[in-house]
Amino acid sequence: MKFRSGFVSILGRPNAGKSTLMNSLVGEKVAIVTAKPQTTRNRIHGIVEVPGRKKQRPPAQIVFVDTPGVHKPNTTLDKRMMQEVHDALETRDAVLLMVDATRRLDLPGLDHEAEEGESPVLGLTITSADGKQVTHSAPKRPSGREGQSEDEFVFDLLKKLDCPVFLLLNKIDLIERAKLLPLIQQLSSLYSFAEVIPISARKKDGLDRLIDRLVAVLPEGERYFPKEQFTDQPERFLVAELIREKILTETGEEVPYASAVVIERFEEPSEEELAKAAKAAAKDPANAKLPVTKIAAAIYCERSGQKAILIGKGGAKLKAIGTAARKEIESLLGTRVFMELHVIVRDGWREQRGFIETLDWRNQLEHLIPKTQDEEE
Repeated sequence: MKFRSGFVSILGRPNAGKSTLMNSLVGEKVAIVTAKPQTTRNRIHGIVEVPGRKKQRPPAQIVFVDTPGVHKPNTTLDKRMMQEVHDALETRDAVLLMVDATRRLDLPGLDHEAEEGESPVLGLTITSADGKQVTHSAPKRPSGREGQSEDEFVFDLLKKLDCPVFLLLNKIDLIERAKLLPLIQQLSSLYSFAEVIPISARKKDGLDRLIDRLVAVLPEGERYFPKEQFTDQPERFLVAELIREKILTETGEEVPYASAVVIERFEEPSEEELAKAAKAAAKDPANAKLPVTKIAAAIYCERSGQKAILIGKGGAKLKAIGTAARKEIESLLGTRVFMELHVIVRDGWREQRGFIETLDWRNQLEHLIPKTQDEEE
């Protein structure tokens, strides 16, 4: 059976579980995850090497593309995020539409009437992670282009595609499975999906079936990336994202969306330091110390009040952000980390296209390569 490969874009509304799915499939943390919507700002590639099964499945490499949640753009940053979505849909072999099965959808033709004791989320009774049944009030209808709801806008994006589209109903661990069939029937009436697969990205339920079905629709071809590679993102971008993740989890509602992280210095251990550390580990493993990566990062916000929140009383909040981020960064890099954080106020940066472009790691890489070449010369 010939090798298969291709790009699979993950599409959906904010908080549908796209980044959780990406991390579960890849088996590594390549995308940050928080409970706050619009956490993802850039396209993120996660690479999965799929072993073949004799007479059942050919070997394959799937490049998953996590995208920002589809939403109505209000700022230049929002528009840039939506452009990332469109770009991801241009170069793909298949698309996964992720739908949060616990959320009420604002789509024409869907039955939103709930029976007594049920939530108004498509008539589904929702069970929270702690086992309690929760009833949610119906959200206000969000307005998209020309009065469309944002859910309608997502389905409109599908109409322009000429590739297989899978519908993934996520968070099935939080709903009664008997209620899935009506939801599947209603959504399938709006689009001809190649596959409909209920999953729990958090618990990895249904992901084996998803991989099997994806391999079946991918074209024959060679690997796009080396076999052992799990993302194309440079480490310095992953570090910036881990810091931003801790900002999202450590601060309130206002600050996260007005914050951005730029790595100003990323100094990896030299070959000499690595050799010295390896020699010490071989001689005395119990007392050997890992080499040190030195990182300096700037956290941008838009107002002095936000800066005060990020720093906290006596620098406590900034210290908490740094401590939480450093633990994950050390795990990622396999070294000790010395990190300096400072906060910069840049008024209205979310409307500054030039600055927003500098936040994209692809643009950052273009500036770093000439600098490295100049230093070598």
